[in-house]
Amino acid sequence: MAYRDEFEQGAKERLETAREGQSVQASQPETVAPVTAAPNSKKKGLGKKPVILAVLAAVLGFGGYEGFHWWTDGRFMVSTDDAYVQADITILSAKISGYVSSVAVANNQSVKAGDLIAKIDDGDYRLALQSAKDKLATQQSAIARIGRQIEAGRASVAQAEAQVLSAQAEAERAESDYGRQQQLARSDYTSRAALENAKAARDKANAEVKSAQAALAAAQANVEVLAAQRNEGERLAAELQTAVEKAERDLSFTEIRAPVDGVIGNKAMEVGTYVQPGARLAALVPLTSVHVDANFKETQFASLKPGQKVHVKVDAFPDSDIVGTVESVSPASGAVFSLLPPENATGNFTKIVQRVPVRVTVSPEVAQQGLLRPGLSVVVDVDTRTSAEPAKTASIKE
Repeated sequence: MAYRDEFEQGAKERLETAREGQSVQASQPETVAPVTAAPNSKKKGLGKKPVILAVLAAVLGFGGYEGFHWWTDGRFMVSTDDAYVQADITILSAKISGYVSSVAVANNQSVKAGDLIAKIDDGDYRLALQSAKDKLATQQSAIARIGRQIEAGRASVAQAEAQVLSAQAEAERAESDYGRQQQLARSDYTSRAALENAKAARDKANAEVKSAQAALAAAQANVEVLAAQRNEGERLAAELQTAVEKAERDLSFTEIRAPVDGVIGNKAMEVGTYVQPGARLAALVPLTSVHVDANFKETQFASLKPGQKVHVKVDAFPDSDIVGTVESVSPASGAVFSLLPPENATGNFTKIVQRVPVRVTVSPEVAQQGLLRPGLSVVVDVDTRTSAEPAKTASIKE
């Protein structure tokens, strides 16, 4: 009986639990959502439509504007951002060794061609120049002495010529005397001794002629020797003159001057610095001759020609529009001129788009404004519609 009572009690509890669950499920639909929820969502959907339409209209308008700009202008422009301002920078260096005695410039200072940059102690070079001049003076004195000796030798030649004439005259007289003695000897009008004396006088006169002629030849040879010595001395003097000019040139190198107009930068010298030949002293940047080196892809290369108009935008001055001209195109890609050119004949070849350097120039008026400094990054836009003839002017627009 107790077991039965417990079973009935458990059945009643389960039945009451089931009824409570059904009553909870029946009450849930009345609290899920109020009747006014549908009208609010409809109003929100109507409010988003104007915003979406406005956004779509703005997108379409912007797309249309960009498309029109590309069709009328953009499709003719060839652009690259791999471009930098460059200049033919002059590296000032020493030609001779010595201590820097004075420095006349500072970093970022503008100089003109011929202005003094620095000076090297010139004491040793002045002494070397004076020594070369002294040697040249000594040699010139030797040449003058030889010249006087040549004059004396020419006088000896004249004297020898006179002696030759005298000896020849004496020989002719002796020959005539000998002839008369021979005729007298045939007629027995003279002695044999007189004939022999006339013959001896004739032979002596002939010998004296030969002696005078030999003396004349010796005098002439002496003059030729002296002339050769003078020629040798003059050549030595020319060498010494070259040594003097070299010493003067070395002395001039003690003053380092600006070869072109520009701005001093990266100065690496001070008073007392010992410099060697070839030592870097400073850099001279000619801002008036700056240019732009733009590296275009090889797929853009076909439409580029010298003389085309270029718009240059400097990253440092985003509001500036510098107008320039395509001056020239490199004969090869940049990779060819690199220190280690790529070798494509390998098994792991990967095709890479190459870039071709193109030089863009601007007018001196634009360069003098100082906006273009070597090393600055720029964006280059080449207008391929322009003529291939060089432009006469270039300008800058703010």
